[in-house]
Amino acid sequence: MNSSYNVQQLITGGILVLLTTLTACKKDGNPNKLPSVSPKDYEGLVDGFSSSEEIYPDNLVAYWSFDGTATELKSGTSPAQTAGNSFFDAGVRGKALKLNAGYLYYAKQFGAFKKGSLKSFTISEWIQILNNGTKRTMIFQIARPGIFNGDLNFRLNTHSFPASNVTDLKINPYFVTVNGTGTQDNINTLRDAPGMASYFPYVTPQIGADVWVHLVLTYNGATGYFDIWANGIKAGAYASRGTGNNLFTCHEPNEVIIGGNYNTIPGMAVDANADYAPMTGSIDELRVYNTVLPDAFIKALYNLGKVKK
Repeated sequence: MNSSYNVQQLITGGILVLLTTLTACKKDGNPNKLPSVSPKDYEGLVDGFSSSEEIYPDNLVAYWSFDGTATELKSGTSPAQTAGNSFFDAGVRGKALKLNAGYLYYAKQFGAFKKGSLKSFTISEWIQILNNGTKRTMIFQIARPGIFNGDLNFRLNTHSFPASNVTDLKINPYFVTVNGTGTQDNINTLRDAPGMASYFPYVTPQIGADVWVHLVLTYNGATGYFDIWANGIKAGAYASRGTGNNLFTCHEPNEVIIGGNYNTIPGMAVDANADYAPMTGSIDELRVYNTVLPDAFIKALYNLGKVKK
């Protein structure tokens, strides 16, 4: 017998056994038999979405696109009174609302804002604003007829800095509590307790007459947490104030004012308070949801807006 032939047989056989063993031991890279994923399936998407309309559409209860109209699109409600308002092309998406010492007043009880209908919420809007050194700015209010404090007051402390300051914006929303008289607020500021600044850093967006800023409020009716977001970053320092007897509620009747409050509307002042001026700035893509959007979805709204989606 040819010994070299036997050696060759042994080597060949060993290789075959080894290959068979390796093949048998190879792990299945898809044990759950999931469908294959192609990168092409995600081309053109932002955080998995093709547009802002895909963010919690079933919970969107009020929407102002400001794309050449001041009508609230979910209910078809137009403002009863306006001042200093126009539209311009360079919006976040399409056109946007420009206010020059102006406001929009909606003299209607919105069904979405009836008592018990808005136990939790998310309010998202894009703004262009400057500080003014003298007056606060109300960018959205669920107003209570004849009463200074609305159920919800989305205000900016534009009085805190002069117009030359475009690095600091104090965001200071507040709401009326369930008893109808108390208020609770949040603000993007440093904690005043010693040593707390590192845990609650000061988060503020860059602002300017032509700079779009994304602001979001969320309120969780189950926990009482009231949060502020600025450009996709959680910014509020006092989120846990709306708990216990300090829960938010929509009192009836209520109305909506964008860019002001009753005291900024001629003939509708409820007292002598002059803290606010009609808004000078721009607003776009104002959305109200009847739920707290998860963090990832708030960031997605911001990222979608940045690319006009």
